[in-house]
Amino acid sequence: MEFPNLDPESSSQKKMGRGKIEIKRIENTTNRQVTFCKRRNGLLKKAYELSVLCDAEVALIVFSSRGRLYEYANNSVRATIERYKKACSDATTPGSVAEANIQFYQQEATKLRRQIRDVQNMNRHILGEALSSLTFKELKNLEGRLEKGICRIRSKKNELLFAEIGFMQKREVELQNDNMYLRAKIAENERAQQQSNQLMQAASSYNRNFLPVNLLEPSNNDYSNQDQTPLQLV
Repeated sequence: MEFPNLDPESSSQKKMGRGKIEIKRIENTTNRQVTFCKRRNGLLKKAYELSVLCDAEVALIVFSSRGRLYEYANNSVRATIERYKKACSDATTPGSVAEANIQFYQQEATKLRRQIRDVQNMNRHILGEALSSLTFKELKNLEGRLEKGICRIRSKKNELLFAEIGFMQKREVELQNDNMYLRAKIAENERAQQQSNQLMQAASSYNRNFLPVNLLEPSNNDYSNQDQTPLQLV
């Protein structure tokens, strides 16, 4: 593992690039404190990444040279230590793995029940129920969250209303165009019907004024009857 060289004496010897340092106590107080801060932060970050990426229960405890405590635990340091003691004490007994798993699942179930209870309480608070247990600061934070939620709801509602209005306006234009088209078709049909009626009236009047030719000519049968006289014998 390569680390930056924080010792002034060794840094004067190695001027090109980063080199390996000897793992031993850093004598310079300032360099030792800087190295401690960097390595501590890196160790805490690695512990967090391990707990998140691998879903592992991690507990990290670090005491500085001045006695200051630094810790990280994704669950609880005390609970992790108790689990460690339980695992160590049950290591020689059969079924210790199963018991450890049972304990782990019990802890997970307890954690989930606590989360469900918190969510239920939050829902009741949003509905304006069970507010007596909240402090003034918690009530103010709840009011702020509700106002933000109402603003987002109103914004979404206005967006839907504007979209509906735009759709209805477009539909109105389409209906007006359809109405104009139907009116034009009706007027055209009415004009055609009037022209048809006028033609029928003209034809009927023409037929009334027309006299057949056979009515004006004399009947051939009448002339034949007049010319044919009976013959008489004397």
